[in-house]
Amino acid sequence: MEWIRAYALSKPHASESFPFDEHTLVFKKGDKIFMLMALDEFPLRINLKCDPEWAIELRETYPDQILPGYHMNKKHWNTVIVDGKISQRLLQRMIDESYDKVKARITKV
Repeated sequence: MEWIRAYALSKPHASESFPFDEHTLVFKKGDKIFMLMALDEFPLRINLKCDPEWAIELRETYPDQILPGYHMNKKHWNTVIVDGKISQRLLQRMIDESYDKVKARITKV
């Protein structure tokens, strides 16, 4: 979980917060969500935004690890079960995709 958190926070303008409850860690690019992490579930589950065609391909390739996004738009979001069966490289690619898909307003301080 820590490397996923650190990787997400390494993105420009990335931040984390608990806007919904104390169990759901939310990562934003500016003002838009690009990842949610369920801290009270084992194995770890993360929600990531995804290109709709790739989302279907991923779900077909990893039917037990990648599911339609829980409480999210099922066309654009996947829930990924992080149980060691998906490589770190693919997880990073999915985080990158989610981050890149988000069109955020970035406010300059």
